[in-house]
Amino acid sequence: MAHSEHQGSEFEGQQGIELLPDGKHPVDEVLKPGPMLLYGLQHVMSMYAGVVAVPFIVGSALKLPFADLSYLLAATLLVSGLATLLQTIGVKWIGAKLPIVQGTSFAAVASMITVGISAGGGVDGLRAIFGSVLIAGLAGFLLSGVFARLLHFFPPVVTGSVITVIGISLLPVAMRWAGGGAGAADFGSISNVALAAITLGIILVIYRFLPGFFSRIAIIVGLVAGGVVAGLMGKLDFSKVGQAETFAISTPFHFGAPTFQVAAIISMIIVMLVIMTETTADLLAIGVVVGRPADRKTVANGLRADTISTAVSGGLLNGFPVSAFAQNVGLVALTGIRSRFVVAVSGGILLVLGLFPQVGAVVAALPLPVLGGAGLALFGTVAASGIRSLAAVKYDGNSNLVIVALAIAAGLVPIAVPDFYHAFPDWFQTIFDSGISASAVTAVTLNIFFNVLGRKDEAAPIFAESPAIGVTPEEHPGGHVPHDPAAPHRRAAE
Repeated sequence: MAHSEHQGSEFEGQQGIELLPDGKHPVDEVLKPGPMLLYGLQHVMSMYAGVVAVPFIVGSALKLPFADLSYLLAATLLVSGLATLLQTIGVKWIGAKLPIVQGTSFAAVASMITVGISAGGGVDGLRAIFGSVLIAGLAGFLLSGVFARLLHFFPPVVTGSVITVIGISLLPVAMRWAGGGAGAADFGSISNVALAAITLGIILVIYRFLPGFFSRIAIIVGLVAGGVVAGLMGKLDFSKVGQAETFAISTPFHFGAPTFQVAAIISMIIVMLVIMTETTADLLAIGVVVGRPADRKTVANGLRADTISTAVSGGLLNGFPVSAFAQNVGLVALTGIRSRFVVAVSGGILLVLGLFPQVGAVVAALPLPVLGGAGLALFGTVAASGIRSLAAVKYDGNSNLVIVALAIAAGLVPIAVPDFYHAFPDWFQTIFDSGISASAVTAVTLNIFFNVLGRKDEAAPIFAESPAIGVTPEEHPGGHVPHDPAAPHRRAAE
């Protein structure tokens, strides 16, 4: 694993926190402008396809003309940029101040299409979607503090399982990209798979053989090199770049004032709870990756940034629900660049792309097999981070193995058999058609059943493996977590 720019710093505290020579945590490191811009661009290129996919899917389903689709895309990028800046820089009570990239959530796609079509499609459908997103975002904001109080139900046996499923659930996306994209006429062709393999190979060679700085930008170099190879293969298409506007600002209520329908609002609030569950898992995952465990306050602040951005997105800026992007958690783990300011730069880049749609269209011209090759490395790293967390869990004398087994199994059901729950009620499908939320619900429920209910001791066995709730390294001098002299004896007794 690559490390921070400052080598030779010592590991501090029980949690193995690597502090910088000036005593700062690597999360708060401000790098030189050149590397910071490059690392930020790498984050954008890694998640760009996921951000633009949602407005295209929803807009196409509502049969919007290309001009409206282009505007919707620009608005989505603008909102993602603003949300990322709020999450990473933060203001009082809002923003986790962790390297989390915010983008449009896939979890809401099916519900938004249903709401939009029920409202008649087109612009009327969009206005109904925006109204439900506004109310759901506000409801989520009000519930953020309560939701964060459930953090003690997310010990490592739960978070490790969910993080593993996050990575596994993203891998099919990378595989479809590697094949050329679902529905492509040449899907699975040798040329598409070869292009993905070449991109992945370039990334691995750079990561293995080139030192320091180059290993940290392996993803962006691989994407650019893959794009060059795609050009040589005749797979680059810039024909739609000219159709996008050169400059555009997403003005409030561009498509008209939001409309409000009770059924649509209820449906979107359920989706919002699913998104909050996924964001919580991502916040806990990035906390593990960067060595700054996310406590209750951090999760609450992160959820507030997530939900208020969603409310503003639907209520004012013609956008959709936003959530943390798990693939960028994988990028942080892969590169070792833990600075939240690097991710803030990526938020600024997304904002600029939202103002200049033609620039975004050039980035979007990168063939999906190139993104698929990079995605295999990124998404696989997320799953590996979850497995690493599970390796620290105690399995002797408890039922943690059962919890892990069934949580991962529940998460794999909608991935392996997408129509498995087709006969179930809509509210059930909203939750369990997402492998991430299905895994989270299963893991939390089983952990309560096996490790919490009926126990009279102070903590379930698995809780001994996690830091105390509400305690983060930065709250103590030198970044140390307070030493608990009774911990070894308690673990031995368990």
